[in-house]
Amino acid sequence: MAADQPSRKRDATATKAALLDAAAELFADRGFDRTTVRDIAHRAGVNQALLFRYFGSKDALFEHVMARGGLDQVETTPPEQLFTTALRSLLERDDSASRSIETYLRSSGTDRADEALRAQLDAEYTRALSGLTDAPDAELRADLAMAWLLGIGLVRSITRKDPLATAPADEIERLIGPAVRTLLERSK
Repeated sequence: MAADQPSRKRDATATKAALLDAAAELFADRGFDRTTVRDIAHRAGVNQALLFRYFGSKDALFEHVMARGGLDQVETTPPEQLFTTALRSLLERDDSASRSIETYLRSSGTDRADEALRAQLDAEYTRALSGLTDAPDAELRADLAMAWLLGIGLVRSITRKDPLATAPADEIERLIGPAVRTLLERSK
């Protein structure tokens, strides 16, 4: 470095956040396989070596991206509001949880993508939702509720099939809410 050039201090927190944001956008738009480390670093405005320094690998970065939206949502939302909150996030499309679902859908078929989402859904969402019912098939009921979310995400965000793609969020919630409440209700 020349003596007349000021040294630039690296902000690790900001760099990690920029890499996570760039990766989230690219994974959601392209899927895991079609997103390169070079593309992520370029979008974040950093050298790709920093991606490896902070995350170790593209796979590990993918897991962080998947966990960031979904796990925060599970940790901060009461279980009885989780499905509605996740649905609203999905329908609003600009939330990180919605992007997590898009990322998964565009990356399905990738072993790492499937593994990361299974861990996220099974360990967190499914457990939270299955705790809402005392039915002996509680896990199946929770999986069915999650399948609705993924299906809605697929049709609305990926295939963009109308009328679901353009239906108002309130209308979708009004129609699916009673079915999910019935599915997850406790016996009387």
